[in-house]
Amino acid sequence: MIKDKFGKDLDGWVKRLCPFLFRREVNPNLLTVMGTLVCIGAAWAFGNGMLLTGALLLWGGGLFDLVDGVVARHFGNSTAFGAFLDSTLDRLVDMAVLIGLCIHYASVGDPVTATVAGVALAASVLTSYTRARAEGLDIELHVGIVERGERVILIVAGGVFGIMEPMLWVLAVGASATVVQRFTVARRSLGQRTLEQVESAGEEQGSGLAHGK
Repeated sequence: MIKDKFGKDLDGWVKRLCPFLFRREVNPNLLTVMGTLVCIGAAWAFGNGMLLTGALLLWGGGLFDLVDGVVARHFGNSTAFGAFLDSTLDRLVDMAVLIGLCIHYASVGDPVTATVAGVALAASVLTSYTRARAEGLDIELHVGIVERGERVILIVAGGVFGIMEPMLWVLAVGASATVVQRFTVARRSLGQRTLEQVESAGEEQGSGLAHGK
């Protein structure tokens, strides 16, 4: 939701706020990996009960995730592997952060919040998977009230303002609702088409693109 609304303005904002990133060519994959390492540090902090530290590290790692694509587009070195790397490491971060929160709440004797964090983890993974799988079947799923940007904001806000428990509830419910939304749209879009029909349509589209149609 946030990405779809503000994504078109992102390049300009990043270039104005971080001009030093564009003075010489930077490998965007390096930025992606650095951001992931920072976020893994956030997961470790959450697991050890340092919620504010974890939130600040997650915010810092998220900045890397914002700028890597902008840098790649600016220098004209966007690659398919870079997109694959970015998407895969995003999933790693999502899981690590929520596992850290599950560990923290389980260790302090709060099984309810630990379970809520677990539900949020499962729903977050499904949110990403449903979109990826739908795109593999030639369906665009640009729907959902809680996508990755919103998930990060909720966790960061929870740690910074000391309201992690209610933010996890919002995340769990919102991400679950997003999964239901995406299943509904996919069901409507696919209708009664068979897998063979969907794959055939994808092959024809790919053939058309290959021939410049």
